[in-house]
Amino acid sequence: MPLEDILLQIPVLLFSIVAHEYAHAEAAYRQGDTTAYMLGRLTLNPLKHIDPFMTIILPALLIVSHAPFVFGAAKPVPVNSRNYRRYVRGDIIVSLAGIATNLALFTLSAIVFAVIGLLAKSVGTAYSLGLLQRMMFWGMYTNVVLACFNLIPIPPLDGSHVLKQLLPPAAGMRYRQLYAFGIIPIVLVMWLLPGVIDVFMWPGLQLLKAALGLVLPLRLPDGIPPWVLS
Repeated sequence: MPLEDILLQIPVLLFSIVAHEYAHAEAAYRQGDTTAYMLGRLTLNPLKHIDPFMTIILPALLIVSHAPFVFGAAKPVPVNSRNYRRYVRGDIIVSLAGIATNLALFTLSAIVFAVIGLLAKSVGTAYSLGLLQRMMFWGMYTNVVLACFNLIPIPPLDGSHVLKQLLPPAAGMRYRQLYAFGIIPIVLVMWLLPGVIDVFMWPGLQLLKAALGLVLPLRLPDGIPPWVLS
């Protein structure tokens, strides 16, 4: 990946994962839990959400190693689900809030991407327009990957919180025991069963291609990875 695209992708990734965690905090607050608010996590200030490894080191390693997708995470927002006014409903809403935010950012990035394409088609290509459109492409790509990845129902990802509420009580109790292992379950799946990750990534990449397909008649910037349009 060209250095220019790396420099465009880093702020997009940082904002996207901070917005993801902020959405969890906001949703928890609205469901009756003030834990994140009291700890100062109900904010878009990135300094409150950055985790040195998951936010900085891991994404950097994935970018420089040309990984098939780039993933990063902020510090999980602390919540106390016992404070939710309705436990099951609250847990599902809070868990899906980050994913919904990433999909909203994907949509916003796609709209801006298209608007810039229209401008470029009418007034001609400008270097600054091309850079901004490429940043919006990475906004689309990053947010759809974050949304799909977090939907995977493996602890500690958001999808696992939804699955545990849908399982029968006995199975749900056994499933909850996996949370004691932290990120180990999802790391093992990524390492030993990468095809599982591909299954969840596929709909997001198709959505990305479909969104770009809507603006193919417009002027597209150089630097869009060729696999996106294939």
